Amino acid sequence: MIALFSILALSIYLVFFFPVEPKKKELPEKSSKYNNQMKKLWQIAQTSMKERKPFRAEKALLTILKFDEKNAAAYNRLGILYAKSQKYDEAVECFEIAQSLDNNPASIHNVGLIYLETGAYEKAAMAFSQAIALEGDVPSRYIALAKAEEKLGRFKKAVDALENAYELDPKVSTLRDILAIYEENGNVEAATATSARIEAQITKDNEAKISHSTSKVRKKVLSRVPKNSRDSSARKVTSNAVNNREMNKTTPIARARIIKTHVGRKRI
Repeated sequence: MIALFSILALSIYLVFFFPVEPKKKELPEKSSKYNNQMKKLWQIAQTSMKERKPFRAEKALLTILKFDEKNAAAYNRLGILYAKSQKYDEAVECFEIAQSLDNNPASIHNVGLIYLETGAYEKAAMAFSQAIALEGDVPSRYIALAKAEEKLGRFKKAVDALENAYELDPKVSTLRDILAIYEENGNVEAATATSARIEAQITKDNEAKISHSTSKVRKKVLSRVPKNSRDSSARKVTSNAVNNREMNKTTPIARARIIKTHVGRKRI
């Protein structure tokens, strides 16, 4: 009897003071076979979208979501696919799910594009504003916002959005959009000023192209010259440029003397 009580007391002691922790179930790691299958499905989806095979792309993306239902990227791609097929309700649903899984400004922007396409301009403006709040350094977000604001008749906000886009990426096309708004509203003064800005930007872009082209030609020429002779070639070009500049400064008589002396030296 005493032995029985001793065993019982020992059992209670072990339970309370040395509790056995349940073994945690280890999540099985994703096998290489699974990863390869997912990679293959992504390749099929991307290739099918490029080749304009929507049904094949949709099947691949839905298969991905069957195995990984929290894949925000797959929902985004599926939303783009539905939008191209003009299945706007399905597209919005996919973008909203993607946004809930990953607070990605691209998903919100995509929702805004659907609203813009379907005429829900107020919702579109809100979506683009939210995307800008999360990522405000993408010009296309401001351009999209400008389109929504223009449709709503809020022309000043549209111009402000376009000015923000132009500040991030100074393009002539953005200035032309601003000009179109001013012309539509009969703002002659602002339209004239914007036209001048367009001309200035075109000149600046042309100068940049010429400079870039000259730089490319120079690099191409230098790449053909052996390295050990590049310095001497550069010195020779510099020396010739200095001599030409000095020649231009002299009088015709003095210039003739210099040429005569130079020719005489060559003969010697």
